[in-house]
Amino acid sequence: MTKHDPESAQSGSTAAEARLAELGYKQELPRSLSYFSILGLSFAIMAVPFGLSTTLSIGLTDGGPVTILWGWVLVTLISIAIAASLAEICSTYPTSGGVYYWSAMLSTPKYAPIASWVTGWLGLVGNWLITTSICFSGGQLILSAISLWDEEYVPKPWQIVLMYWAVLLVALAVNIWGAKYLDQLNTACVYWTGASVIILLITLLVMAPNRRSASFVFGHYDASPSGWAPGWAFFVGLLQAAYTLTGYGMVAAMCEEVQNPEREVPRAMVMSVVAAGVTGLFYLIPILFVLPDIQELLSVATGQPAPLLFKLVTGSAGGGFGLLFLILGILFFAGVGALTASSRCAWAFARDGAIPGWKWWAKANKRYDIPLNALFLSTVFCGLLGLIYLGSSAAFNAFTGVGTICLSASYAFPIFVSLLRGRQAVRNASFSLGNTMGTILNVITCVWILLAIVLFTMPTAIPVTKTSMNYASVLFAFFGVGQVWTGEQAHRTTPPPWRPRPTPSISVCNRNAPRSIFESPPSSINAHCPPP
Repeated sequence: MTKHDPESAQSGSTAAEARLAELGYKQELPRSLSYFSILGLSFAIMAVPFGLSTTLSIGLTDGGPVTILWGWVLVTLISIAIAASLAEICSTYPTSGGVYYWSAMLSTPKYAPIASWVTGWLGLVGNWLITTSICFSGGQLILSAISLWDEEYVPKPWQIVLMYWAVLLVALAVNIWGAKYLDQLNTACVYWTGASVIILLITLLVMAPNRRSASFVFGHYDASPSGWAPGWAFFVGLLQAAYTLTGYGMVAAMCEEVQNPEREVPRAMVMSVVAAGVTGLFYLIPILFVLPDIQELLSVATGQPAPLLFKLVTGSAGGGFGLLFLILGILFFAGVGALTASSRCAWAFARDGAIPGWKWWAKANKRYDIPLNALFLSTVFCGLLGLIYLGSSAAFNAFTGVGTICLSASYAFPIFVSLLRGRQAVRNASFSLGNTMGTILNVITCVWILLAIVLFTMPTAIPVTKTSMNYASVLFAFFGVGQVWTGEQAHRTTPPPWRPRPTPSISVCNRNAPRSIFESPPSSINAHCPPP
């Protein structure tokens, strides 16, 4: 890391505040986060070893090593394309509004309100569900440690919910009283994760009583546990990688706490995905080389095969817990980071009046220099979702898929609109992909997300029972209906409180910008041109 320069930091902060004012907002939060901190935050939310461990059963069910390893490589490459596409737009509009603000500014004035409304709620719900999924999976993983000593132990639903709330409250406490240390915390996450992967790699390879062949690790494929056709099972199994590699776009909500956000946040987005991809390979390859019997792992009572895997490889419950503790440390960073990003997302959306009671949620607390009310809103909402598990564990487990779907759809909206309008708004972006490469990456992004929305509503195995059913499509439709209802309520106010700021933010005049099916005069791009 480079040495902190107070003078350059001050000038960067001043320029960022001026740019934020151009986008229609005033500076309310301190710009105390660095590039490395944002990279660490994005890396923390993805929490590669933790995410891959808690979803290991998906990959083992839907193809085994080929799905786990090569699916990870495929989704990493696609995620880099998505992150680069988002980064390009973020460098043009560096505000905490993120995807919903981008959709508004990239759309024509006629469609800007509905584009921002839909994108904003998809993003916010996605943020909340990913935070819920991380903390809940963490609670399950903590309780699964007991099974290292008692293989018959199966936690009761109320025990899981209580542990989930405990994890969520720890994340809340750190976000309040440790807010001024978030920079150091995000940085520590990178070092903890790197050290953990190295320790796991060495320990597993050294202590394993048996090792698989290279042909097994890189070429074994068995989709029979899933019941799906072999080719389709591979795609369904991509949920393991896609769930892990999702949260990088959430860090856009931190733009107003970073100096030079138009440069630092886009770089952090892309580099965090690259780092996560490499980290995943260093974690997965040793796991696959020492992989015990797959059926034994899939039959574990807690539904979490990672602790049993560590125990079988090390030969003791204590050794297994030692490795599991490293993963739980990553969980800590992931829970804190996800709640941080979710609270900023809720705060920004409330600031534009898009959430009921928005005046309350949009307040920034001067004592802690954080959006405290939005932080409480995010925590309470996520906490209440945990109650669903008491009624139906299958319905609650669908949150993994729904969170991935919502976030992915919110990423696709501004990228798709930018494509429709000929990428005119990002042609001079400070993080530019170039017209040809940018178009290719944007198309890959939109096609993949469209496919992913279908894939992640599929059950991981068939025949389907009420416990193995994937309720992602039902929950997605439920949130969609709720979005329409809240939109109708907000639309009755005059003027709409959620209407995006009309302040121009494109410095380039292009009178020849192509008109598309989304465009209606006056163009939101050409409107910034001076009179002829």
